[in-house]
Amino acid sequence: MEKRIKISFPGKKRVDATIGEFTVQTDQHPRNGGDGSAPQPFDLFFVSLATCAGISALDYAQELSLPTEGLDVTLVAKRHVSEPRYDRVCINVKVPDGFPEEHVQGLLEEVGNCSVKKHVLEPPSFEVVRI
Repeated sequence: MEKRIKISFPGKKRVDATIGEFTVQTDQHPRNGGDGSAPQPFDLFFVSLATCAGISALDYAQELSLPTEGLDVTLVAKRHVSEPRYDRVCINVKVPDGFPEEHVQGLLEEVGNCSVKKHVLEPPSFEVVRI
């Protein structure tokens, strides 16, 4: 199976991606010539990691009929002190009140095993080809 994402250029610095029936909009920050009307593409990289961690946490709790109200997952990306890149990603998980202590480690492991993170740690090969 393959994923196919079609890119379009609706104007100025906007770049949209269509996958199936969904279109994801991106834009650049005004300091980079955009209008700031949508997240920047790199922000979506972190959104992908965070939502993957979130669905992993939710699935774990729901499969075991554990409480999810108050479950909180927050991704914090930290920039390198002297280089223009991020060098640390921390996924903070707050368990809800009443969440059984004996399931906390399992929840954290499930969040740490999300498929997007696995692809970052074991990346696919990349090609850029003219068609």
